[in-house]
Amino acid sequence: MDILLIAKALSNETRLNILTWLKHPEENFPPQELHIPDGQSFEGGVCVGSITDKAGISQSTVSSYLELMRRAGLLESGRYGKWTYYRRNEKGLQELAEYIKTQL
Repeated sequence: MDILLIAKALSNETRLNILTWLKHPEENFPPQELHIPDGQSFEGGVCVGSITDKAGISQSTVSSYLELMRRAGLLESGRYGKWTYYRRNEKGLQELAEYIKTQL
């Protein structure tokens, strides 16, 4: 766990909003998995385009935010053709919560 990278990822209001929105994607985004092939699933995943629309900022900025949060272990990604989906990495978030609880 790179706590400094996590802190950097969490130090931006839009990135925090994205993490919060992804906690309940069905409440915050339209139905997803449109571009995921039949027989495959990325449950809870939200397409970058949907996140971009909700955030109201450029797709390139959202993509860089999502990649930073993925590298920090806060998000997971799945790519299906030209479409990328992101969801919360609940295991990584639990590890962060335990770190805060026991180390800070």
